[in-house]
Amino acid sequence: MYHALSTHVIANHRLTTVWLERIWEAGIPAVEIFCARQHLDYRNRAQIAELEHFFRDTELTFHSLHSPLYTDEVWGRSGPHAVITITEPVKAKRVQMVDEIKRALEVAEHAPFRYLIQHIGVEGEEFDERKLDAAFTALEELSVFARQRGVDVLLENTLNALSTPEQLNWFLNETHLDLGYCFDTGHAHIREGIPAAFETMKDRIRSTHIHDNDGRSDGHLFPFLSAGGSIDWAETMRLLRSRADQYALLLELSEDPEAPQPLEAARRVFERLESL
Repeated sequence: MYHALSTHVIANHRLTTVWLERIWEAGIPAVEIFCARQHLDYRNRAQIAELEHFFRDTELTFHSLHSPLYTDEVWGRSGPHAVITITEPVKAKRVQMVDEIKRALEVAEHAPFRYLIQHIGVEGEEFDERKLDAAFTALEELSVFARQRGVDVLLENTLNALSTPEQLNWFLNETHLDLGYCFDTGHAHIREGIPAAFETMKDRIRSTHIHDNDGRSDGHLFPFLSAGGSIDWAETMRLLRSRADQYALLLELSEDPEAPQPLEAARRVFERLESL
């Protein structure tokens, strides 16, 4: 399968072309860049120019960009005002958040990528039709803005009542938005289980987030290498291979003391997954 790595694994470090070169040198042909201001400041013209020059001259593929979750540089710890969510029912606040995502999408004008990975709501958010109406309005605008820049928006199955696989299917059927999915194995493992989630989402999956956990907390663990993982990877790979040409096998991992060389560890994870 086609391999890619999310820079989520180094999201606490400033993203530089040195990191991107190391990803390529690890034998990983494609990258998803995670939008966190301490990592990729999509408003920083100098950093974006550096990416532009790098991707113009490299064979590393810029596969996707993960939409920003916070406006600050400390994972939202500066306060509730830092959270970015397209389910915000107050129009004035939602417009500001959509504009923030647009600023991230403008990266594609300098360093083209294929997909934007977008959440509907935040972790633990409960179902509310008003919030889905807000998400529809936001996604309608964002998808047009994205496609004008050659980007498709993908919705991710996340850990809330608005983004279960069944709810995502209902949402797209009701709104007629022409969007694909990013299938997250860790989130599926915690909720309905990977086989059930895959069966529900499979027709629209265009990318993946591959990571492990204990079935309770969203640890973004390295499959096989981190302690506490409980996903059945043989069964998961059997499912993923059933549509292997439809999406990339993309690792979205967190830093782990048990993997002090994260890029080399990611390469080993790919080898183990492919050997199953």
